[in-house]
Amino acid sequence: MVKKVIHDPLFLAQKSVDATEADKQIVTDLLDTLRDNLDRCVGMAANMIRVKKNIIVVATGPFQFAMINPVITKKNGAYQTEEGCLSLMGVRPCTRYREIEVDYLDENFKKKHGKYSGNVAQIIQHEIDHCHGIVI
Repeated sequence: MVKKVIHDPLFLAQKSVDATEADKQIVTDLLDTLRDNLDRCVGMAANMIRVKKNIIVVATGPFQFAMINPVITKKNGAYQTEEGCLSLMGVRPCTRYREIEVDYLDENFKKKHGKYSGNVAQIIQHEIDHCHGIVI
């Protein structure tokens, strides 16, 4: 179900907690909400729909996928950039990495490890920051 995207920086600054299989509906809702906002958004974290769980979703080309309890295990190639956010007005400076590796659970709660680079890596880093209460 498509959920309302929140714009409350105080809520967004709170840390999320790990998700469990009982949170499967949140994954579905977050993917539905991302798909409803694809014209202006390439990623979302669960706290953007007022749920403090470590769940993110990413859009890449025609595909959207979920990462549950994502943890960056390796990063390489730091660079400075500016990012905007569907939940906040304007853009803010940040440091990102060109290549990352991430351990996570997929939407079926199966363990995964992925290597990402470029724009997809940047999106994942932004959304994981949301889970940590870092407002970018």
